[in-house]
Formats: sequence, C-alpha cells, structure tokens
Amino acid sequence: MLLRIALATILAFQYGSVVDSLRADERRDQPAILDLFRPLGEQVKESVVQILCGGTPVALGTVVAADGYVMTKRSELTSDPIRVRFADGRLFPARVAAVKRRNDLALLRVDAEIDFQPLTFATRSPAIASFLISVGRTGRPIGLGVVGVKERPIEHRGRLGVMLEDDAKGRALVQLVLPESGAAIAGISPGDRIIAINGEAEGSRDAVINRLKSMYPGESVKLTILRPNDLSEFDSLDISAQIRELGMLQESASDTKVNGPRNIRLSGFDRVIQHDTVLDPEDCGGPVIDSEGRAIGMNIARAGRVVSYLLPSSLILPEMLEMLEEARANLD
Repeated sequence: MLLRIALATILAFQYGSVVDSLRADERRDQPAILDLFRPLGEQVKESVVQILCGGTPVALGTVVAADGYVMTKRSELTSDPIRVRFADGRLFPARVAAVKRRNDLALLRVDAEIDFQPLTFATRSPAIASFLISVGRTGRPIGLGVVGVKERPIEHRGRLGVMLEDDAKGRALVQLVLPESGAAIAGISPGDRIIAINGEAEGSRDAVINRLKSMYPGESVKLTILRPNDLSEFDSLDISAQIRELGMLQESASDTKVNGPRNIRLSGFDRVIQHDTVLDPEDCGGPVIDSEGRAIGMNIARAGRVVSYLLPSSLILPEMLEMLEEARANLD
C-alpha cells in the first residue's frame, strides 16, 4: 500500500490525472504503468544501445563519448563478433577498447560514422525508498524499482569449485570437486594436481588458492594439471575452466528456480546501490534514471529474484575517464 501511494505521488506530480485511470490491482512493473514513465526514458534513449555477441543479445550499453564509445558489462562479452544495436535498429560492429575487471566494466569502440549522443551522469545518489527507472534500447522503461539499501561494497565470491591439499611433493592436490562448478564442468577430477595457472607455474595449495582468488566470476582460467594414469605415472593436461559464483554453487534446485536467471557475475564490486527492479540478465549495462530523469548509475547485475545492483555515477565517472584515456591513447 505504501509503495502504491509513493508511486501515485510521483505519477501525479509528473502526469496529473493519468493516475486516476489505474486499477487498484495493477503492479508497478506492468506495461501500463511503465508506459507512464516513457517520457523520461525518451530523454535518454539515444544513449542506450543493445549489445550482441555472436548474434545473441547479451547486455545493454550506455553511450559515454561522442567519438564512438559505449560502456557495458564486461563479463557478458563471451563471444565474437560484438555488435551494437541503436534505438532506430541500426547495427554496427564494435570491439573492446578497455576494461575494468574490478567492477566488471568494458568500454567498446563502435566503428560507425554516426552522431553519438553520450549520456550525462548526475553525481547525486538516490535516497533509500527512491524510485528508479531502468531504460531499454528504444527508450521504453523496462523496470521500475525502489532503492532498498545504502551504497555498499559487494565482496567478490568467485570460486573454481575445488578443495585442495598439498601432496607429498608439495603440489596442489584436488581432493573434492563441487557439483555444477566450473571445475566439474571442465572435467577436473579428485587426484589431479594443479601445477600451473594461465601458463605460470604454481607450487603449493596456498599458492594456487591465492592465484585463483584474484579471478572474478565469469572469467576463464587455463589450468595445467597432472593426472595419474594406469601406469602409476602422470599425464599432463591443459584444461580451461570458468570461475563461478560461490552462492550459486551452494544453492538448492528450489533456490535456483525461485531466483530465476541471473548474470554470470554477481559479486566483486567496489560499491553498488541495491534495488528491487526485476530485470533479465541481458538488461544489465544500461542506464538507471531517477524520477526526475537524471542518470544516477548503470545496472551491473541481476543478483536475485528481486535483487538488482547498479553502479552509482560517483563510481562510474572516474572508471569511465580512465578507460577513455586508455582507449584513445591506443588509437595514436
């Protein structure tokens, strides 16, 4: 009830008598209500794009510079070619120009001679209980949510999915492999010894664990392992595995069903604003605006059934400037 009263107050302030036509049982994420916020979305639609990898939509993106740069969610860029679809439906090729692994950001360079409309981010952070509007490629709002928690860091919880101990020679011996983990999917087995990561030799259990801790969910790692064979010797194998979210590995089947589809990476952000907008994973990467149409951040992850994270403008702006500087320097 309080939510409906607050929503009605915002709508009445901006759109007058339109609120009178809403039925009492209408939810805030229904098309009829989202359409009421379309005038706000129209103000930023030229700055919102859709990102496709291998022909499949994987994320939204935000135009951040007039010379052809778009910012998006890095961990969803898993295949080539990368293309960008604008509000009018035009598609253009793009390439990754810079990344910020720590906050899962990628800067794309779009190869097109068109008029880019960069988004202007406001530095004001929304208060708890503020309404937030997530905007899609065509300017239509794709979600309406409420800020639930103060800005806070989200600790990185990426795991390969193995339990290790030192063998008699001090090498990292795999004791246990978690079901559905990146290790299990890649075919790593108990008894394997991990002796190198991404081509660099590693020795003990602690050395391997410390190296893996530096990798975020969604990233792939190449492991060199020694596997015992029938001759009581070892075969050397190179195996690629994906780092996955620990929380997702610990879920029951019921938990997974309730939470629904989520992004590959849900953790490891310096600061996020949590809101309860229901998004699809491919809706992340686009801008979030407040009830006055100001861009206050960018959606970075759908983390649960009614838990979404956005990176606030105060975090995005310095990251964006550093990536733009790096990308432009590489053009020289």
